Amino acid sequence: MLSTSTLKQIMQERKSVRKYNANTKISRETIMQLLQDAISAPSSSNMQPWRFIVIDDKEIQKNINFFSFNQEQIETASAIIAVIGDMEMYVNAEEIYAKNVELGYMPEEIAKKLAQDALTMYGSASTKTLENIVHFDAGLITMQIMLLAKEMGYDTVPMGGFDKAKFAEYMKLPANEIPILLLAIGEAAAPAYGSSRLPIDRLVRFNQ
Repeated sequence: MLSTSTLKQIMQERKSVRKYNANTKISRETIMQLLQDAISAPSSSNMQPWRFIVIDDKEIQKNINFFSFNQEQIETASAIIAVIGDMEMYVNAEEIYAKNVELGYMPEEIAKKLAQDALTMYGSASTKTLENIVHFDAGLITMQIMLLAKEMGYDTVPMGGFDKAKFAEYMKLPANEIPILLLAIGEAAAPAYGSSRLPIDRLVRFNQ
């Protein structure tokens, strides 16, 4: 388990790296373990709307770069993790809450109520509301992925600048799935620039 000081160190050392060693390979087993650890992230009603497409085929990486503004890291990173939002995540509500009962996390009657509440609330939500939810939750898990990757010795950079409609078409995403961001992961070939932060007293207000 990470100590507080180690976690803080990883947070401070994580940078957005854009130059990668194109010859570095990351095994699929390693990426699967990374994502397995990351899915402990919180999500709205625990609906876990994130889905991932791991792109480790160099030809596909090159192809998606045509609608990703020709960013070098798309092609040189060991892999691109596309973070996808499932707009119908609520269909898994009963399965999720039944598992909570099986694991002893909550009584069955509570689980059934929460599952029904989720089905009702998300099933009747507007497209805009669902988009906001999946984007918010995607941000939470992406941060965990980046920190865990850094702990494993890899660097990352999140990218929102790509043609999402063309990506969805190329990857043949079903209508209920929307692309949210692309995350490059690999071994840095050059250090990232440092980045300053605004003074905390300009960012925080108490009770007003």
